[in-house]
Amino acid sequence: MKISFEIPDRDERGVSPVIGVILMVAITVILAAVIASFVLGFGDSVNENVNAGADVSENDDGTASVTWISEGNAEELVVSADGKNDTLTSVGDSLTLYNNSSGDLDVSSGDVQVTVVAVGSGGSETVVTQETVTIDD
Repeated sequence: MKISFEIPDRDERGVSPVIGVILMVAITVILAAVIASFVLGFGDSVNENVNAGADVSENDDGTASVTWISEGNAEELVVSADGKNDTLTSVGDSLTLYNNSSGDLDVSSGDVQVTVVAVGSGGSETVVTQETVTIDD
């Protein structure tokens, strides 16, 4: 078998680099299209977390209080306890949990789990705090 070390013609030498450049440009365009569709198409569907500050505390008289202390980007706070709900509409608002009908939120006596949920402008919700308090008779 004879090995040939002939130099190819000028017409044949440029074919491979031209095809390589065309493939690299095509791959770059495809990657740019995929990245652009991902960034621009899915950016609108991301929900923003709602944040706010709330304080849940037990009082000396056997009741508990929930106070909205920091607004963040919430429009309202929904307080849930013992299967009942009430709403705080502005910073500084407070409600009291009692074991009779004289309070803002009438709950059963004993350990009661209180959940505070911040509601944002788009209707998105985030749990701000969840605590267990003791309510006396």
